[in-house]
Amino acid sequence: MGSFVIVGAGLAGAKAAEALREQGFGGRLVLLGDEPDAPYERPPLSKDYLQGKVARDSLFVHTPDWYTRNDVELRLSTTATGIAPDSKHITLDDGELIEYEKLLLTTGSTPRHLPIPGAELDGVHYLRRVGDSERLRELFTTASRLVIIGAGWIGLEVAAAARAAGVDVTILETAALPLLRVLGSTIAPVFAALHREHGVDLRLGVGVQEITGDGHRATGVQLADGTRIDADAVLVGVGATPNTGLAEQAGLTVDNGIIVDAALRSSNPDVYAAGDVARAFQPLLQTHIRVEHWANALN
Repeated sequence: MGSFVIVGAGLAGAKAAEALREQGFGGRLVLLGDEPDAPYERPPLSKDYLQGKVARDSLFVHTPDWYTRNDVELRLSTTATGIAPDSKHITLDDGELIEYEKLLLTTGSTPRHLPIPGAELDGVHYLRRVGDSERLRELFTTASRLVIIGAGWIGLEVAAAARAAGVDVTILETAALPLLRVLGSTIAPVFAALHREHGVDLRLGVGVQEITGDGHRATGVQLADGTRIDADAVLVGVGATPNTGLAEQAGLTVDNGIIVDAALRSSNPDVYAAGDVARAFQPLLQTHIRVEHWANALN
């Protein structure tokens, strides 16, 4: 029985490893992650964990001994730098080669950065990893004013946590309502009203021109109409970009995600993709869809 290698030690990768063992795969099973932490769930990062309601250990998909008991080679702080589909091996950042019979890419996504002046200043935050959540928790103890760019799930959830910590929050959103494309025009106003009732300064239909700073650190935001909003920190939550670099290098078909069929098989029959990075064929809709949601990774 050959080797099955999974690149991406998030929820999708960890649950795939679990499913393989439960379904009787007895070959070598390698799970590679570029973070120092074992696979964990990301939704609490903007909810209960951000608010200090749950312990760090509760985030993890499996207990530490699960990987040993199930003979899963969990390799952390390890980055795959290349895939050689013809010889069926991947290259790691230290030069090591790992052969595979089947390969699963669960490389996830990266928060989308704003192409505006000031976006790289200190004090501009993104939320994707557990360390990001911990930095925000610390920020809530020192900051008095937070500007959030983007009224998606991340922006709204961080706003709720910040308000619970007593931080003044301004949310800036280009659309007419928060989560309008997701919730529709009937439910979205309910979310807008709820956050305003909790003291959030929600500004809709506005454009951000620049993140202002003192040369090193963010001090606020300037809108397209010239309005300036002071802040101690800025959180950017404007969506995510799928991490398709490995797939592109390997010659797989990529279009806003790795294109896979209903069985999650890519354009190479020995390479699969799942989670945020995959754009899977939906038979009912007869089209490919990429879904950024924890349930997509789990299923």
